[in-house]
Amino acid sequence: MAYRESYAGRINRKLNKKLHVVEVAAGRQKADLVLKNATYVNVFCNQLSRGDIAVAEGLIAGMGDHYEGAVEIDMSGKLVLPGFVDAHIHLESSLVSPKEFAKAVLPHGTTTVITDPHEIANVMGTDGIEYMLQATEDLPLDVRFMLPSCVPATPLDESGANLDYRAIDSFYEHNRVEGLAEMMNYVGVANADEQVLEKIVAAQAHHKKIDGHAPGLSGSDLNAYIAAGVYSDHECSDPADALAKLERGQYIMIREGTAARNLDALLPLLTPQYYTYCMFCTDDKHPNDLLEKGHIDYIIKRAIAAGVDPIIAVKCASHHAARYFLLNNRGAIAPGFLADFVIIDNFRDFNILEVYKKGRLMYDGKAVAPFEAPEIDPHLVKRAHDTFHVAHLTADDFTETRPRAVLGMVPGEIVTTDAGYADKIDLENDILKIAVIERHKNTHHIGIGYIKGYGLKSGAVATSISHDSHNIIVVGTNEADIAAAANRVVELGGGIVVLDGGKVLAEVPLRIAGIMSEEPLVEVNRKLEDAKEKAFSLGVSRGVDPFMTLSFMALPVIPTLRLTTRGVFDTVTQKYV
Repeated sequence: MAYRESYAGRINRKLNKKLHVVEVAAGRQKADLVLKNATYVNVFCNQLSRGDIAVAEGLIAGMGDHYEGAVEIDMSGKLVLPGFVDAHIHLESSLVSPKEFAKAVLPHGTTTVITDPHEIANVMGTDGIEYMLQATEDLPLDVRFMLPSCVPATPLDESGANLDYRAIDSFYEHNRVEGLAEMMNYVGVANADEQVLEKIVAAQAHHKKIDGHAPGLSGSDLNAYIAAGVYSDHECSDPADALAKLERGQYIMIREGTAARNLDALLPLLTPQYYTYCMFCTDDKHPNDLLEKGHIDYIIKRAIAAGVDPIIAVKCASHHAARYFLLNNRGAIAPGFLADFVIIDNFRDFNILEVYKKGRLMYDGKAVAPFEAPEIDPHLVKRAHDTFHVAHLTADDFTETRPRAVLGMVPGEIVTTDAGYADKIDLENDILKIAVIERHKNTHHIGIGYIKGYGLKSGAVATSISHDSHNIIVVGTNEADIAAAANRVVELGGGIVVLDGGKVLAEVPLRIAGIMSEEPLVEVNRKLEDAKEKAFSLGVSRGVDPFMTLSFMALPVIPTLRLTTRGVFDTVTQKYV
């Protein structure tokens, strides 16, 4: 009886709101807000339309020339665009809390993001997914979720959890979960691995989307991957790869983030022939990029400057992702859609003047309107701050005399080459020791190898951001500093450390699961940039991001050599070396 009453009350409240929207749409009641004399992008007609835009109950009630509102704002000389949608991102990559991320992207017109919480899930398992769901509840930024498909990324990794389809199945019932995130194990899909395919089958049983991650996959393997039910890909880095996937029905997420930038290569897709199945995403966006360049607005500006039709660019930044994820009331300016607006001066300069979320002014051109951080279950907060289980390390833990493989770094890339073998640190030839320390279950597993191309001349650099399992990765010129840097990361409860002669020169605490900070974005960026400069002062090559590049050296799905907690692994031959 209580449930039926609750349901009836909910229906009654929604009915009252619906009555108000209809009355406003029909012109019988005043709107809550009217954007007067608006010129707006009509994503359905591929044109600029003109008229007043009436808003009621956070929805667009209608467009025309007869609306009156409790608040009326003249839009003459400006352009009104639908709120932008990031089709694929890992919020954790911003290194800050979801609230700080929202504050950072709202001024750039982003009103919806589709996140894959696989970074924190690799640390905390399903508690990590629940943490992020609670941390994003009722933010003035719609945060929708795709459930992690590969935790760990491969069986070679030692992460904090191992999630099969049963572990994540109940999350599909959450109203902000849209599907299964990037299926990185494309080899498993193509080879009909039953444990991999059952995750896809389970997502389809819930009528959910399945996103892809299959760089360079082609031929019959690509056919098998798509036939299994993978609907999109964000790993395309050249037009041929993208077109092979698009012509087989996949949607292409054009990625322009911090770690990977594919927009320039994929500009040929942003034409009338192909753009209908394209959308924009960032994947990973670090603090400096968010502050200096922007978010989805940066991609739009770059595309327009390269000659892309502005309306095509806006549709790929909003309507297409909303349509793909079946978010049917986002990504357009039309009756019944959310009143998510981005107000700009013009397409050429693309300065964002205001941003509205559900009819509320969230950015006025100077500052973001204040909002509270969501409450998170104290158990989850405690759990997120207790993710390091590592015994004290000494130089002896990293002392090794037998030859180890050398990861050859490639300037500007996160791929590596096989640079042979080494049996000691050789600063003259830029041969440094690198180690990955398991930090989730106190196994004392330590993978040791060597790396060439990092450039460090003294001291050590360590970080607990180590994709995707987020163990501690450290590179150094001597074993004592390697141990000291790794120990300091543990003492911080996670973070980035630059150390020389046992003395900490710079550090960035990342106390939330060892991958996110509790501090404001500006402060995190200040500390991060200071740490970079300290790393450069110790000799790290200027063409290398001292931490981001290092963080990918442990991900055994990227060619050629990677370092895991068990040693150096050749991803091409699928063997330890």
